[in-house]
Formats: sequence, C-alpha cells, structure tokens
Amino acid sequence: MVSRQPRALIVEQGANPTSDFFVRPWLDANGEEITTLRLDDSPPLLDESLPTVIFVRYITPAWRQWVEKNRQKMSRLVLFMDDDLFDLRPHTGLPIRYRWKLYRLAWRHQAWLKKMGAELWVSTPWLAEKYVSWQPTVLQPQSPYSGVGSGLSAQKTLFYHGSASHSQELEWLYPMVEQVLNQDHTLSFELIGNSKVRNRFTALPRVHVLYPMEWPAYQALLSRPGRTIGLAPLLENRFNAARAHTKFFDITQAGAVGIYADHPVYRSIIRHQHNGVLLPMDQQAWADEILRLSNDEQSRKKMLENAKHQVFPL
Repeated sequence: MVSRQPRALIVEQGANPTSDFFVRPWLDANGEEITTLRLDDSPPLLDESLPTVIFVRYITPAWRQWVEKNRQKMSRLVLFMDDDLFDLRPHTGLPIRYRWKLYRLAWRHQAWLKKMGAELWVSTPWLAEKYVSWQPTVLQPQSPYSGVGSGLSAQKTLFYHGSASHSQELEWLYPMVEQVLNQDHTLSFELIGNSKVRNRFTALPRVHVLYPMEWPAYQALLSRPGRTIGLAPLLENRFNAARAHTKFFDITQAGAVGIYADHPVYRSIIRHQHNGVLLPMDQQAWADEILRLSNDEQSRKKMLENAKHQVFPL
C-alpha cells in the first residue's frame, strides 16, 4: 500500500543511465517529487490519483494490467525511449536475445500505449521527427555527475585484490563491505574474481569486479592512480601460515593505505598507525576503521608517505 502518493512514478528495469541522463533531470527541473519502482516489482495499490507515471523504455504485462485498472487516476502516462524501439528494421544484426527483449518489452506495446493515451518522450530530434504523429517531447540530456568533477563528492576506492585461493576471505569481507558501502556513499569497492564472485557481490552498490589477469597487466593496473584504502585480511589456517607480506607492496604501489590482519605475516612489516593499520579479524573493527580512514585524509596521507619511504627508499 502506498501511504503517500508521489507526484511522479518512474518504472525502470533498474538503476540505469537513461533515467539519470534524461528523465530524472527533467522531473527535477519541473519540481516533481519522484518515486522509483523496478520493472519486476509488484505494481502498487493506488488510493488516490497519481499525476505522472513514466515507463523508461520497457513495460510488462503485469504493469499493463495495472495501468488499465488505474488509468483514470493518472494525469499523465509516459513512455520514454532513447533508442528506436518501435521499428524492428534497425534491430537487425543485434544479438537475438536482445532483439527478443526489445520486441517483448517495447515494440509490441506501442499500439496499446496509444490506446491508453500515453505520451512519448524521446532523447533526440531524430526520434521526434520519425514519430512526429505521436507529437513526442524531446528531453535534453543533463549530467548526472553532480560535483564529481570538482571533487565535491568524488569516489574513494576501497579494494581487495585476493586470488582464487582467498575465497574464505572474500566471504568474510562481504558483510563488512556491505555495511561500509551503505554508510559511506563516497566509497566504491573493487575486487578481483570470476563470475561466481561477480554474482556474489552484484547486489551491493558501487562494486566493480575485475576478472583475473596476468601479472604484467596487474602491475599496470596498480600503477594507475585512484585507489584509497587497500584490504589485506588473512584468516587463521594452515594454508595462510605460509603467506608472505607482498600485499603491503601492492597496496603501497596503488597509492593506498592498507588495513592488514593482525597476523604474523603482517606484523613483520606493519607498524600500526605508522605505515598501515593492523587489526584483529573482527568485521566490525574493520568496518569502523574503513569509515574512519575514509574521512581522515591527513591520517591516510601520513601513513602512505611512511609506507612509500619503506618501499621506495631514497
């Protein structure tokens, strides 16, 4: 049940660039209050009128039924598209699964949309000219990257570059990473893993999973700037007892400050709060320290400089 109706409801397949470049800026500029639902969400019950309903690119049979039931409660029904979804000819040559998706979720609904009195919003004058009989509205794209270029809300990269032998550490990290990403929206998380790892972490916001790579490619990756906090967890087991502290060199090369397991492997190289942070394998302690370091640039800078002097002595 929707307790307080929004002025505008966006129905989209998920977070996507189409909505962020076109639809949201247009609604924001017009003072619309926005609520968003996913295409695979259950349609809401409506107790009162809903001024604007916008389907971004796609619509499903369940949402069609909902529109038919509630059309009289909507002042505006809109379909926005930024590709030519209503002509099958340009789809030739696209992957067959994508062509079927365009047919199933877009093309076959155009007659129904007209019957329902839907407006057509488009991304370019070219589309507006092609579908001129529908009298489309052209939305100009706007930047969704507010403040990023100026550094006002720049992302900081938290990363863990464990190999396939660190699957237990990845599982240990998951709830802690989930917590910090939800609490600090300036943090993104980067890790290396296969499709299983990607599927495991895909539900978390701002996660980037890199596929495993050869050593020269990894060295080049570390040499690119942009990483802030590196993680080096290490669970107590017989396999990990044979590890060396090479992660210290990787994290320092990446220009980041490391949080390391308080384990004999890292005690030999890390001085706590001098060239890195040593912590017991306690997830809440790691989460708290990540959040602290994320907001303490001076502390990060000091520890990184000490680590660099140790790794790259003059």
